[in-house]
Amino acid sequence: MKERGIVRRVDELGRVVLPIELRRSLDLNERDRVEIRAEDDRIILRKFESNCCFCGNDKELREFRGKLLCPKCIKAIGEL
Repeated sequence: MKERGIVRRVDELGRVVLPIELRRSLDLNERDRVEIRAEDDRIILRKFESNCCFCGNDKELREFRGKLLCPKCIKAIGEL
C-alpha cells in the first residue's frame, strides 16, 4: 500500500507549506534553498546543495546518486 503523507493545499500564489516535521528531518531551515523538479507525475523537492558533499568544493561538480562530487573526491574514491 502507498503511503499518502500529509495533504496540504496550494494557495493562490502557488505556495505549499512544508510541515515542521519534514523540515526538521531534512535539516531545512528558514531561507534555505530547495531544488524543485518534475519526474513523471511527481514533484520532487530536495535541499539544494551546491558543494561537494565530501570536501565542500564548488567547482566542476558532478552528480552521483543524488550527491554532488568534485573531480578530486571522485578520483580519491576511485583509488579506494
